[in-house]
Amino acid sequence: MTEKTSFEVRGSPLISRRHVLIGGALAAASAVAIARQPSKAYAAVPAKRFEEWVPERFGNWKAVGSSGVILPPPDALSDRLYDNLVTRVYEGPGASVMFLLAYNHLQDGVVQVHRPEVCYPVGGFELSPTVDVPLNLPGRQIPSNFFTAKGPDRIEQVLYFTRLGTAYPRSWGEQRWVVAKANLQGRIPDGAMMRVSLLGRDPTAALEILRRFSTDFIAASPQGLQKLLLV
Repeated sequence: MTEKTSFEVRGSPLISRRHVLIGGALAAASAVAIARQPSKAYAAVPAKRFEEWVPERFGNWKAVGSSGVILPPPDALSDRLYDNLVTRVYEGPGASVMFLLAYNHLQDGVVQVHRPEVCYPVGGFELSPTVDVPLNLPGRQIPSNFFTAKGPDRIEQVLYFTRLGTAYPRSWGEQRWVVAKANLQGRIPDGAMMRVSLLGRDPTAALEILRRFSTDFIAASPQGLQKLLLV
């Protein structure tokens, strides 16, 4: 009688039909995953060109510097967070507006635009609840957010919006969903954020100034910048 080795099972082949089917399903799934990997859809903007797009003057506003603008917190992804980042302080009729414009051509779920609700608490600010505020432009509205940030030595009124791909997400949850949805469709969206703020205790008066500043800024921007801000 021939002794069976420990590697054989009586009446069963070493590779069963079930194993073949499972292997084929896994291979098919891998092929679909590779085929649906997101591909870059947007090119990076050269830093010099991006900065030139941001007007030094428009309407009654003039850039006078950049000090005092709250920046995103440094982290392990700082070098990848933005391709382009411009900060300015504009002087205008009875107000100084702090301005930040950030852009990244690649929003892949790991690298994403930082929302101000993250940046300000890191700097020691307490935030009021965020309010949905539309920015009215000719023939369209841009969803934006407004909140008050109270710090140890100042109170800042903040208005901002983010654009990812073809959407204007108003929260981290919406932002993650926009990126995930685009990735499932085989796309990697780009991302932009425009933030304006001023010092003061009156949120109603500040909001009026910031909304007017934002709409005037966008209207005065060159076509290249408008394409990054508007969809």
